[in-house]
This record gives sequence, C-alpha cells and structure tokens, in this order.
Amino acid sequence: MRWSPFARLDARRAPPPDRGRAAWLSAQPFAHRGLHGGDRVENSRAAFTAAIAAGHGIECDVQLSRDGIAFVFHDDTLDRLAGRADAVASLSSDVLAGIVLAGSDERIPRLTDMLRLVAGQVPLLIEIKSRNRRVAPICQAVVRALEGYRGPVAIMSFNPLVGAWFATHAPRILRGLVVTEENATTLRARIERHLWLWRAQAQFLAYDIRDLPSRFAAAQRARGLPVTTWTVRTARQLETASAHADAPIHELPLEAFGKQPI
Repeated sequence: MRWSPFARLDARRAPPPDRGRAAWLSAQPFAHRGLHGGDRVENSRAAFTAAIAAGHGIECDVQLSRDGIAFVFHDDTLDRLAGRADAVASLSSDVLAGIVLAGSDERIPRLTDMLRLVAGQVPLLIEIKSRNRRVAPICQAVVRALEGYRGPVAIMSFNPLVGAWFATHAPRILRGLVVTEENATTLRARIERHLWLWRAQAQFLAYDIRDLPSRFAAAQRARGLPVTTWTVRTARQLETASAHADAPIHELPLEAFGKQPI
C-alpha cells in the first residue's frame, strides 16, 4: 500500500480498537434498518425480529424527540413513513410513541423498546442522526437507553462530533464514522476525511459501498479499523463488500447468504 503522509496522525488521533473488543463487527452481516420489505417496515419490531431470526446483526437509526427521548427512526420528518409533515424533533415522546408506521399496525419504537426486544441476541449498530454541532442531547439519550444493556453494540454517525462526544463521555462504547466520498477526490476532500476521522476518534468505519474500493478505507482497514459498508443491495455489491470490507450492511434477500427466506 502506498505510504500516506497522514499515517502517523491517523494512528495517533484515531488508534484502532482492541481486536477482541471489535471482532463482532466482522462476524456477521448487518440488516439495514432491520430485515424489512414486503409487510415489514424499516426500523420496526417486525424488521428487527426477522433479523434476529436470521442471525444477522441490526443497523438502526436514532432520532431525538422534543423531550429528549431516543426513538428508532431514520428520517428527520414523518411524511415518508407516517404520512404527516411533522419533524420528529418537534413532537413529544408520548406523541411519537403513538404514531403508526405506514403500511403496518406498528408504532415508532423508543430505543429502549428496541433494546428490550433484541436483548443481546444479535449485534447492534446504532446510527445517531445529528446535523449540527449540538450533539450532546441525542448522545446522552442514547447512553441513557443503553444503561444496563448486555450485548455487542456500537454507535456511528456522519457527524464526527458524535464520535468525539462518546470518546470523552462514554469511551466504553465502540464508535464509528459513517463515510461517503460522493466523488469528492480533490486534495481538500481527502484531507477532510482525515480531519473527520481524527475529530471522531473513530474505531471503525461505515463506508458507502459506491466508494469501494477506496484508498482511504483500505488504509484504515490495513491498520486495524474494521470497515462495514452500506447499503449493499445487489450480488455485485456483496462481492465488493466481501473483497474490501469486513461486513455488509445490506438490504438483500436471505438467499444471497445461502439461507431461505423467513
């Protein structure tokens, strides 16, 4: 591998995790927002139950209610999945917990509800959604939900300040940086990826499958940072993930992994 002028700083600012502590990240595929499709809605109890039955890890998303409770939901607003225009952050936890997910009889789960369901049966990747610098409220909500939880779990975010918060306040929880290069190949873009890595003090990466193979991802993987990759939706992308990452975060039928549908 070509030598990088950033290698020494990468090693100092974002050292790899202990291998034993992070080995579970590469032990199974992860179902993107649970195993959803058909009558199973993403980030729902049914999708999580299906992933558990298949023995796949679960990737899920967390948003914050107006009163500071972590909910498992991807979008900032409710229009796509619940047919109403409200922002998630504008509603109280009592209101959010009563909203039915479109096409189902399920309601938006609190993170604590989801954790009780999973109960350590499969590993969890929790993506924390935060678009600004004020990350403490949602990070604190996730830590509160995880109190007493037994089972492999890690947090990750596009926002490097989330990783920085966890490095300071909850270092026992594995932390990752979600990365998409989006065809950004300039010197400035390459430098920014290293800056985000250092700020997050990332211990693993969740990389856009469309960017693999990637020189940056390969360099971090070679020095001991596990690399997961999202969102794997085709057989060809699964081959790419197998060659250039440690685990796929996927939306594939179970037949792709040699298993029958559940």
